[in-house]
Amino acid sequence: MAQTYVRHVELLGFEKRFYPSQHYVYMLMVKWSDLTEKLIYRTYPDMYTFHKSLKEMFPIESGKIEKKDRIIPSLPAPRWLDSQKSTETRQSTLAEYCRSLINLPPHISRCTLLAMFFKVRPEDENPPAPNTLKRNETFVVSRELARGNVSEISGPIILDTYRVIGDFEKTSKHEINLRTGDLVEIVEKNQNGWWFCQCESKRGWIPASYLEPLDGPEEAEDADPNYEGELYFTIKAYTAEQEDEISLDMNETVEVIHKLLDGWWVVRKRDDTGYFPSMFLQKAGKGDKYEATRTNLREQRPPPRRSTIRNAKSIHSRARQRLSQDTYRRNSRRYLQQKGSIKAAKSPLKERKDNIPEQSGSSSESELKKDAPVIPPRPSPELIMERCTDNTRKKVSIRKSNPGSTS
Repeated sequence: MAQTYVRHVELLGFEKRFYPSQHYVYMLMVKWSDLTEKLIYRTYPDMYTFHKSLKEMFPIESGKIEKKDRIIPSLPAPRWLDSQKSTETRQSTLAEYCRSLINLPPHISRCTLLAMFFKVRPEDENPPAPNTLKRNETFVVSRELARGNVSEISGPIILDTYRVIGDFEKTSKHEINLRTGDLVEIVEKNQNGWWFCQCESKRGWIPASYLEPLDGPEEAEDADPNYEGELYFTIKAYTAEQEDEISLDMNETVEVIHKLLDGWWVVRKRDDTGYFPSMFLQKAGKGDKYEATRTNLREQRPPPRRSTIRNAKSIHSRARQRLSQDTYRRNSRRYLQQKGSIKAAKSPLKERKDNIPEQSGSSSESELKKDAPVIPPRPSPELIMERCTDNTRKKVSIRKSNPGSTS
């Protein structure tokens, strides 16, 4: 079996901790070759110690023999005293370092030293007991900025806090147990409906359907329906378990008309619509990742829907409203009809051609003749001479008097 290696490292932000003393750790989301994702925490001195070990292991690539041969990125030495400002400022440097590190040749980027450094440690899953007087402070960077221009990383953003509406029992080691009323902080919102959160000293994945914001119903967080639709294809079959869901086989093409945060999207298949797990969908045109994604789905399951949660207790008097499938179908038909009429109005010639019946047999010919406009009879020569101009009449008389002339 091939050894797994790190294929991507993304800097999510940093955390200010107060136990056993005040210090800062960076939050790194590590994506491995087997398509698993792990959240780890590393201090800047940890990163620098690893960096020095990597240079010693690869003296040529680190430029110790010839500076012109250096390909390992540089990393500044840590300061004697860390502050929140310096930790925040170093985010761009660290994000660029991790990006460059993974893009090195395989003999470096897939070496054992690098894999061991980014491997999950016990303290990543079970951090030291928190200070009872002070709570850890977490700061994250915008993912769009982190993936793009790292020099434009904005100031820290406090993590969103959500409330648990029902008891959740974990089914894997990557999830965590939660009870009704627990408050959690969201580290990552995955579009498949599984969110990575932290609750006191616990960290793991939980279904978004078990969470509600503290300030109000979450329908405002969901995007509006897009009845134009986006083309996706199914990478795993699913059989509907509820009336408002839709059953689809693998490799079926559908149109996604509403993306919801709980991971259950509304899809359209011809005139039918229904909820379908977003983790079983892949956007059209991304077939190169199909095989790897399908292999990873064998061990994954869709998140439970809100309607299946027993004894759900919300703190909001107004419950979240969802559109019915009849409404989706009605609005979808109306949109497609309006879109069709606009196209027809722009092309009246095509509409006219479409309305002409096909010619097949004598009956269709007679119908075509009935629908065709009536052609008026040709006027007689006397009527033409009566209604034409004097100049035309003279030319006609000259032509009649010289019948043998040629032009």
